[in-house]
Amino acid sequence: MFKRFDPSTDISTSTQVKASVQRGIKAQILKSHPNIDEELLDLLLPKKPPLMQYKVGPHLMLYSRLPQSQEEDDDVSAGHEPVFFQSRDGPVLPTLRLVHKYYPDFKFTRVTVDKGAIPFVIGGANIMCPGLTNPGGSMPEDDGDKVGLEKGDGVVIFAEGKEHALAIGTMKMSSAAIRSKNKGIGIEVVHFLGDGLYQTKEIS
Repeated sequence: MFKRFDPSTDISTSTQVKASVQRGIKAQILKSHPNIDEELLDLLLPKKPPLMQYKVGPHLMLYSRLPQSQEEDDDVSAGHEPVFFQSRDGPVLPTLRLVHKYYPDFKFTRVTVDKGAIPFVIGGANIMCPGLTNPGGSMPEDDGDKVGLEKGDGVVIFAEGKEHALAIGTMKMSSAAIRSKNKGIGIEVVHFLGDGLYQTKEIS
């Protein structure tokens, strides 16, 4: 999704996010990551200055904020740092730079892949089910009829033995299905270390 992303050529429009839309974005984040403290999220995404929304291609939205050091200036022309993104009607997902900056204070929904999957993930490859079920891999537990992760859920991807997240992805099947089938693509990787979005610190 962002492998060759270049903000100078790939962004078509930019607009300030209305307060009502920003409340909706926060609600979606809390739904996808229920362990995040709502007060901390309010500090991360305050009402003022508002988020900026950048359209990337026909179906992708990138949400950016003023760096906290510039928030008092309220200057919409200043450079904005990407913090979340959303494709079509999918989940609102955090950027890796945001995760690295605030984890573990912000408890994003996470999975862990085994060591063998690391070189593939940092190359942008999707995650196969065995990478999550092999020793070293982990997902939230399933509890009877309640699955730990549903198909379509957004997740932050860590790796066995590594401190920092490697990628962001969406579940291609539920955690229960991954455990039972143990074959095929379990997670679609949409953002990873070293891709164009990761290299974009600010958008002017």
